[in-house]
Amino acid sequence: MSRTLIATLAGIGGFIAYVVVVLLLADHTRSLHWAVEFLFYAVAGILWVWPAKWLIAWAVRGGR
Repeated sequence: MSRTLIATLAGIGGFIAYVVVVLLLADHTRSLHWAVEFLFYAVAGILWVWPAKWLIAWAVRGGR
């Protein structure tokens, strides 16, 4: 199995799991101040980038 396929499957599965966790945590922010809720969504919206960046770099490195 190629690294690209592994990275694709892991990325899709990981992203779905990440979205589920963020949605479960978001239920707890609904009763907080709007600024805290905004900060939560801003951080959650950006936080997934670093694992995705690592996964893509890992997949590309294997092709060399």
